[in-house]
Amino acid sequence: MRRIVILILLICVTIAYAQRSREREGRGRYSDRGAAPPQGVEDATWENDPKFQKDVFTFVRLRYSDGWGSGRWRGGRWDTDYPDSDKNFSYRLQQLTSLKVNPEPIFLDITDERLFDYPWVYMIEPGNLLFSDEEVVTLRRYLLNGGFMMVDDFWGDREWDNFYEQIKRVFPDREPKELELDHPIFNCVFPLKSKPQIPSIHHWYRYNGTGITWERPDAETPHYKGIVDDKDRLMVVICHNTDLGDGWEREGDNIEYFREMSEPKAYPLGINIVFWAMTH
Repeated sequence: MRRIVILILLICVTIAYAQRSREREGRGRYSDRGAAPPQGVEDATWENDPKFQKDVFTFVRLRYSDGWGSGRWRGGRWDTDYPDSDKNFSYRLQQLTSLKVNPEPIFLDITDERLFDYPWVYMIEPGNLLFSDEEVVTLRRYLLNGGFMMVDDFWGDREWDNFYEQIKRVFPDREPKELELDHPIFNCVFPLKSKPQIPSIHHWYRYNGTGITWERPDAETPHYKGIVDDKDRLMVVICHNTDLGDGWEREGDNIEYFREMSEPKAYPLGINIVFWAMTH
């Protein structure tokens, strides 16, 4: 039965995307119904069936402790790109697929009891991450009980070493492993021909046309690593040396950045990750 449900969802997503593509082709590549980057897309809203308000996908950002202090107030690394990236991604997810999506993304402390109501969470800029003991225990329990975490936007060896040290506190007996290009997260909805590296828009402005998309000398190669549970279920995807969140947040700032980074890379991979997490 589970395989049938997954197949039906995949068919629905594929049909929905095909319909959006036909609409774009019929009205020009950038239309009001296509993936054009209208200014203020973060203000877009939509309504779901009031009978199923809880049966929708909600973008949940994690608020965590870090080396800059408690990380509990705005200004900590946890809220980079917030709230525009979360709203833009939610809008595109409901626009380009058949998934029902909450138009209001939220953020939660790792230790918030509501965390277990949501199957997918997003963590950004963990280069100075410093979990409390309570966060370690709660995050481990959340992930082993079926939760999924996407980690994004940190660069270079030092930030990786710090994140690795902290995630090993959560899973001392589990090793993050590189996801190869034939893994379904790179093709389950949108096929990607390479592992994308998405720089911040400020870095893109500075180096546009040079081919340089890495933000630091020791971050030239993008890495996508995964951590699985005892049943080989992917429960953590780690996006290192890349910044999908800026591709979502900044889609309306520059049409070329949208065409080169947001539309073909940041959104397709983000949607693939969500779809894989929600169907496995």
